[in-house]
Amino acid sequence: MQSDDPRAALNALAAERGASLAALSRLIGRNAAYLQQFVQRGSPRRLAETDRRLIAAYLGVDEALLGGTDRPPPLVRVPRIDAAASAGPGALVDEDRAAGGEAIDPALLRRLGVRAENLSIVTARGDSMLPTIADGDELLVDRADCALGSGGLFVARIDGALVVKRLAKGPQGVVVSSDNPAYPPLAVAALEVVGRVVRLTRRLK
Repeated sequence: MQSDDPRAALNALAAERGASLAALSRLIGRNAAYLQQFVQRGSPRRLAETDRRLIAAYLGVDEALLGGTDRPPPLVRVPRIDAAASAGPGALVDEDRAAGGEAIDPALLRRLGVRAENLSIVTARGDSMLPTIADGDELLVDRADCALGSGGLFVARIDGALVVKRLAKGPQGVVVSSDNPAYPPLAVAALEVVGRVVRLTRRLK
């Protein structure tokens, strides 16, 4: 957390550690009056990042106490699957990942309970999953979650085609259902589950 008054914090910390502001100024390669001016006159307005880091390390405190800001964790890149390249049989391979990716906040992935290395982004095509999924929606798919329950949303390959459907175990195989009532459900004996859809993103028109 950032300090509300880094000047007062520096003055108090220096006194606690028995370090003069002049000595700390020399530590960072400045003239002896540099930090005295910072504390008493507000010049400079903020400590330079390198100066702040050196002083914080010497005093054994968090940089935030001296005016530093908490840095958010770096974003993680999730690959985007080129659906047209995913029409062949078999598991997802590197050749499928030809359409770039998206940088996602790791905090979001933690809330979703997924790991970045297990994720891919697939663009939905067609109207069979309306109103839940529209043409052009981008789906975040967890490839580590392939266990079929009672109708969860999954990406799968059926006869070489990459599809987004509700999948559930049935007496004659897997029941493949669409949310659009114009597309009746069907049972298939074999398919390859790619992963479960954990999030969708829709561009507003």
